[in-house]
Amino acid sequence: MASVFFTLLLLYATGVSGVPQLEPLNVTVLRGSEARFNISLSEAWYSMSWMLKTVLVLTINSGTGVSEHNSRFSVKNYSSADIYCWEFIIWDVWRNDSGDVSCGVQEKPTQTAQLFVQESGTVRIVGGNMTVAQGHQAIVQCEASGWFPEPTVSWVVDGVVVDQNSYNSSSEALDSLYNSISLLTVRGVNSVQVKCLASVSALTTPLSSSIYLVVEPQDWTVLIAVVCSIGGFALLVLLILGIVFCCKRRKEAKSSYQKEMGRTRSQIEMSGGAVGQRQGKENPAYVIDGQTTGVTHSEFNDSGYIQTNYTKHFEIPDLVNGNQAANGHASAYNILGVTGVRKHRHVTIV
Repeated sequence: MASVFFTLLLLYATGVSGVPQLEPLNVTVLRGSEARFNISLSEAWYSMSWMLKTVLVLTINSGTGVSEHNSRFSVKNYSSADIYCWEFIIWDVWRNDSGDVSCGVQEKPTQTAQLFVQESGTVRIVGGNMTVAQGHQAIVQCEASGWFPEPTVSWVVDGVVVDQNSYNSSSEALDSLYNSISLLTVRGVNSVQVKCLASVSALTTPLSSSIYLVVEPQDWTVLIAVVCSIGGFALLVLLILGIVFCCKRRKEAKSSYQKEMGRTRSQIEMSGGAVGQRQGKENPAYVIDGQTTGVTHSEFNDSGYIQTNYTKHFEIPDLVNGNQAANGHASAYNILGVTGVRKHRHVTIV
């Protein structure tokens, strides 16, 4: 009704006469709703026709009135004494109604407007309410299905509109309808409400879906358990490696000792013949106790040098024994001969 009065006021202010005026020239509506157009003129008329694209859908005769062609199309008369005005209504519009809407009055120029029909689908956030640890990120996915044309998807977090650069959206057409997916990454700081909105130009209010993102304090129990498990495993590995290393060192030391003993035994066995040849030889320098005559003997030794063995006997007075006798002592190491002298033997080997 307001659009009709606005059209009448416009015609009166501009003083239009004779030429019909069609308003509005562009109408965008949702499928299933109605589309309205207004035609106005200042001169008398007797025949008016309305066409949707190339099909005549309704005619009006000033004398007989409206000739109904289809129940989806109707008109309302808002004429006054000065202005003739009619409203043309298309009920329950379809997608294929989109196109030209024309009005012809007698021999006047035909006036044409454009009708655009859109479709609103559904919108939902996948998965419902979410829980995330504090400081972690949550990826929220929104699906807008069955829209025409491609819908505009936006986000609101805790009442604040999210910048378009902060989320990614993509769309695909299926059976002339668009399906869109939008992904938003939210960092868990505080528990907030996350809302996804989808809209087309014909919608006065966007469709929305919302969830609550619950942020839980950081739980360090699992992290501590994991760290302790890894530390214990690493310590066990180091302990096993240490034991293996010690056993290897001990085995190497034992092996080296056995090799050394074997090498020494081999050397002894190799030199055993030469040693055995020296055993049991007569010692020419040996003198029986009591023998007073000097014995000399010379022979070549194994190395080719001359070895001379000789023994000398010296007879010296037994001064010590005399003193001990005076003191009334006797020694097992001081034996006096008949002559009262003590015998000493000195052996020199060159």
